[in-house]
Amino acid sequence: MTDVTNELTLNQTGGASAGDFIELLKPRVMSLVVFTGLAGIVLAPGHLHPFLAVVAVLCIAVGAGASGAINMWYDRDIDAVMSRTVKRPIPSGRVEPAEALGFGVTLSVLSVVVMGLAVNWAAASLLALTIGFYVFVYTMWLKRRTPQNIVIGGAAGAFPPMIGWAAVTGTIDPPSVLLFLLIFLWTPPHFWALALFRNGDYTRAGVPMMPVVAGAAATKRQMLVYTLILLPVAAAPFFVGIAGPVYLAVSAILGLMFVGCAVRVLRADDDGPARRMFGFSILYLFLLFAVMMGERLINGGWA
Repeated sequence: MTDVTNELTLNQTGGASAGDFIELLKPRVMSLVVFTGLAGIVLAPGHLHPFLAVVAVLCIAVGAGASGAINMWYDRDIDAVMSRTVKRPIPSGRVEPAEALGFGVTLSVLSVVVMGLAVNWAAASLLALTIGFYVFVYTMWLKRRTPQNIVIGGAAGAFPPMIGWAAVTGTIDPPSVLLFLLIFLWTPPHFWALALFRNGDYTRAGVPMMPVVAGAAATKRQMLVYTLILLPVAAAPFFVGIAGPVYLAVSAILGLMFVGCAVRVLRADDDGPARRMFGFSILYLFLLFAVMMGERLINGGWA
């Protein structure tokens, strides 16, 4: 694929606005990353000064946004041919590629350095690993080469609770790894639901998402498998002591609903169930972490 069309588009406009640079940060994606990073801080044993907790959350947010900006710089050619992404700042010509790259790299360095100096270097190292994994492993290596791109690359989105945990403890402990696994296993059914109803976009862009390479039927079967594996993993925080009985009940109910979504997708001949599963998957993860944090705060675990 050439960059000719993209470069012609880029030459059509003038300067970028502040809103364009905010859009480069992928704020919708960032919001979930920030929420799970905050969960790591709340659930970790020990205490972090509220000001430092805010700094840690901001560093996670900025680091995630910086990764998004670099991702948009690298993927500007395929973004220009996908209906979901064609209006992004770079393919629409509102931001020059070099500006986006410089913006992303600068924020990446600043987020890691501030995290290290203000909080601790264990959390900063995990943040650096997260940014590097998303940019180099997922965006530059896996995304255009394998249908397992989102399975392996999804690890980048699973690190924030570990970063938040390390901000408090300075360590990587088994409960934080469990939080990582929860998001890691949630990512394939979440993202493949999107890929099913955006299959045409990925086909035009030449991105080997699972529905493009293996077909819709095989993708739907794998989505069901992941939701079934997720059931015991989602319940595990109760058994390691970082969640209570309310969480256990909620995780069971939500987990069965998530499996039900996957079954409906498997049986469907249209995109409707996949769209609904994608929306529910976001609510599913949000509620799991919200209940964990709620129980922790109600029980006076973070004060």
